[in-house]
Amino acid sequence: MTLQMDLPTADDYPTRKAPEPALLYRRDPVVWHGGPGNGAPSGPFTPEELDGYDRRGYTQVESIVNPVEVESYRAELRRLSADPALRADERVVVEPGSDEVRSVFEVHKVSKVFHDLVNDPRLVERARQILGSDVYVHQSRVNYKPGFGGGSFYWHSDFETWHAEDGMPRMRAVSFSVALTDNFTHNGALMIMPGSHRTFVSCVGRTPDDHYRASLKSQHVGTPDQASLNLLADRHGIDVLTGKAGDVTVFDSNCMHGSGGNITPYPRSNVFVVFNSVDNACTKPFSAGDARPEFLAARETVPAGS
Repeated sequence: MTLQMDLPTADDYPTRKAPEPALLYRRDPVVWHGGPGNGAPSGPFTPEELDGYDRRGYTQVESIVNPVEVESYRAELRRLSADPALRADERVVVEPGSDEVRSVFEVHKVSKVFHDLVNDPRLVERARQILGSDVYVHQSRVNYKPGFGGGSFYWHSDFETWHAEDGMPRMRAVSFSVALTDNFTHNGALMIMPGSHRTFVSCVGRTPDDHYRASLKSQHVGTPDQASLNLLADRHGIDVLTGKAGDVTVFDSNCMHGSGGNITPYPRSNVFVVFNSVDNACTKPFSAGDARPEFLAARETVPAGS
């Protein structure tokens, strides 16, 4: 099923439209219960885990995939990065200033191994529980952060980009980061401002045409201003998310997050899957001329795991 609505949709999260940044209150639930009057959503997460997710905007699940599976995913990473045909594909992004692979997008469509992971009930059922509906894959990718040179990802809210450039109406999406290597404080671990998911940072600067081509390597438009970041950091602090290969970090679409570069010998790689509610399909972009390509923002809403 493909759903692309062309009718105007109210913009509750205006961004890239005003000359000054703004902090806006979140207008959506964090944990969706599937409709009025429904009780706590059932699924793999305990009520305590859901409460923590609702409060912080993220949760971590240890050893969601086993060591044998982790090694199979690592082998697939190596195969993909060495594939010369794939190197010529737009879905492959290399590090600025080098030929090192930074990311491979739409990885569940170029790899049977990762297709199976994306549709695995261990991920899909947790996404359904948080979003209160069937879910589809809005975006998938593998991130390589090799030792001695893995680049940084500046502070940002994913939802800001998905709303502005993809037309995602509501904050009803969730990201799963499956660690394929150990995450230390010193090898570019994910950093999140816990609680920041309840504040939307409206950014300045209009979206250039084909902005995605530059932003995948180094994003400038759609990044929050330093004053807003200072305020959020002072209010919420910063959590550095460490853990073992096989652990999964689950975080809300509006969490303020980023990661530093990796100058250690120890790589940091992960599989990144964005699940969006089938009731939150993307419309026209709210702050861009044209929607980003399908490999960055799926328009097909076929439920995952089906």
